[in-house]
Parts: sequence; structure tokens; C-alpha cells
Amino acid sequence: MNLSPDEVRRFSLPSRAKDDPEQQPPASVPQVLLVEDSAADIGLVREALKEHDVRCELTVFRDGADAISFIDELAAGLHACPDLIIVDLNLPKRSGREVLQRLRANNTCKDVAVLILTSSDSQRDKDEVAEYNPSMYIRKPSRLQEFLTLGNVFKTFLVS
Repeated sequence: MNLSPDEVRRFSLPSRAKDDPEQQPPASVPQVLLVEDSAADIGLVREALKEHDVRCELTVFRDGADAISFIDELAAGLHACPDLIIVDLNLPKRSGREVLQRLRANNTCKDVAVLILTSSDSQRDKDEVAEYNPSMYIRKPSRLQEFLTLGNVFKTFLVS
């Protein structure tokens, strides 16, 4: 799969060393996959991770079709499974529900924690994704401070 830089973004998020500036970073950096089409929400997720000192590699897909192609590559063993996957439900090309369905059908990464992060509070949406066992369904907060607290939720899934 040859994705252009506009289709996939990768970010390294180093944590701040609060107590020990000479502390060595861990050898293995957690991999987080974010499937989100909103540039603003991508920025907020990055800020939430930084706010809670989550050191990780963040890979972003901006539509469901590219995310599904990547999941197929995971199944083929072309990439290591991410440690955490965050998926919006309302995506261009293919829905977040389809992304989640493909993830759970992939035997290689079927047990990875998947968080649904969406603006939808619809019971129908919650019921439709429930059969694919997301680790958590989170409605996107409308206030900045509340959104930033999600970094702690993400961190919990990475350290458990």
C-alpha cells in the first residue's frame, strides 16, 4: 500500500521528564492508531496525549478505507499490531463501524484495545458497535479541558 503523506500521518510524542531529566526513555514505544478525519480532533488527541505525558508513536488515517487497507496489511503480517486503536464512527469512504468490524475479524490484532471516540451519542450507534466489542465508547467532549482529560484514559489502556 503506497499512501501519500496526505493520507497517513505519523507523530512521535515524547513525554516530558518531570522528576528526572536524565531518565532514559523506554526501549519500546507504544504504537497508537487514530482513525479520524477531523484535523481539529486529531490535534486534540495529540494534545491530550501530550498533556498526560504519553510517549508514543501516533499514526493517523483520515478515512475508513485507508484504515481498512492498513488492517488488511496487519493481518498479512506486514506491520506489528498497534497497542491502542482510536476510531471515529463518522468517517469518509468507510464507516468507523466497518473499521471496527474488520479489526475484530483480524485474528492477528483482534484483542487490541479499541476506543470509539465519536460525536454520536445515538443509542443505535452504540448498539451497532457493541457487537464488535469496543473497549470503550466515548462521546467527544465539547470543552477543551474535558477533551484533554481523555489523555489519561488513553494512557490507562497503554499501560495495562
